[in-house]
Amino acid sequence: MSERDRASTKTEPRPSATVVVVRDATGSGPRLELLLLQRAARGDKPGAWVFPGGKVESSDVIAGDPGSRESALRAAVRETREEAGLDLAATRLVAISRWITPEISPQRFDTWFFLGVVDTTREVIVCGSEIIGHRWITPADALDAHQCGEIQLAPPTFVTVQWLSSHSHAAHAQDALGREPILTFRPRIHRIAAGACMLYPGDAGYEAGDPDLPGPRHRIWALASGWRYERSG
Repeated sequence: MSERDRASTKTEPRPSATVVVVRDATGSGPRLELLLLQRAARGDKPGAWVFPGGKVESSDVIAGDPGSRESALRAAVRETREEAGLDLAATRLVAISRWITPEISPQRFDTWFFLGVVDTTREVIVCGSEIIGHRWITPADALDAHQCGEIQLAPPTFVTVQWLSSHSHAAHAQDALGREPILTFRPRIHRIAAGACMLYPGDAGYEAGDPDLPGPRHRIWALASGWRYERSG
């Protein structure tokens, strides 16, 4: 297949939105928890644990641009209500990242990630069809559960949980991440014997697809022995 033919068969990413919902658990001292929803199983595989979110629908589109941050924000509020029963104010959500699925994927998404804080009085009610369960969990416990195989996190979820793991208070996390430059992730996957290295923009090996090149790091090592996120420089 020629380069032109390959280009013509590329699937355009579908505009989407995700909301990272966090709160401070009750008890002794601040303890940030995040909300994870469990998707329904597909075949013989248990459903992945995800943040609320989904595709931008026609009713979400603002000013004719389904890929805009504003359209994604409206979709984020709607999806969180539909999947988790939580009504969030758009003005209380901050954008923290944007993830674009690699071109090799049969289904592609261009997803804005937003962060919102709720209090412990807010009750989560899952839809029961696409979403079958939920849990409030600390970032550290979520990472441990992923590493031991108890739950399955996709790379965007894994990276976001890693970011949250350095914060102990929900409002502090929202303030800190809201002030950071919004990173756009366009993964390039490099297969290795032990698993895969997912390279992100800013990594020294990103353009060449070579994880061994010296320089700044921005990647996930997705290995059979466990996952590791690196960001330096």
